Amino acid sequence: MTDKQIFKRIFDIIAVVLFMIPIGPVMLIVVAILKLTYKNNVFFLQERIGKEGEVFKMIKFRTMVENAVDKGKGIIVEENDNRITPIGHILRNLSLDELPQLINVLKGDMTIVGPRPPLTHYPYEYDDYPTEAKKRFMVKPGLIGLAQVMGRKDIDWEDRFPYDSKYAKNYSFWLDVIILLKSIIVVLKSENIYGNQ
Repeated sequence: MTDKQIFKRIFDIIAVVLFMIPIGPVMLIVVAILKLTYKNNVFFLQERIGKEGEVFKMIKFRTMVENAVDKGKGIIVEENDNRITPIGHILRNLSLDELPQLINVLKGDMTIVGPRPPLTHYPYEYDDYPTEAKKRFMVKPGLIGLAQVMGRKDIDWEDRFPYDSKYAKNYSFWLDVIILLKSIIVVLKSENIYGNQ
């Protein structure tokens, strides 16, 4: 690992631990509420592509009915999608469904700031990504990415690739800080939270 990668990893761990102090109780409350709805299936695990094409299981709070991907429009999720549960709508609107990915960060699968991890089969399988777009996999995927603060899910995957590749080639501590600050505004606005997952 380079010095920059080591610093980023240390920052991730410290930031997650500090963030868990105020947000931990919120996560426990969400788990308790979801248990009333789903019983034991409160988490949604989905295979995603990580750094250098490594596949990992991304963790989210469950917001949709069981086997939702096999129903309706599959991976396309619309605002009034009947596959989303009532509590799921609330979690999505507040972006609370993403909180379990903090576990992915602690495990080292993800980082706080980086390109969002795509599905293993969409928009491409790893080996089929165009050369320039594939550069996004030079870094770990993140909870928050440059493409997300520029338009969240309102931007198609093809349009996200230039942002992701640019970040992968030029990331720095200060760029991460800027993206984090912009992400706060994006989350508070609760805009563009539906679309390709």
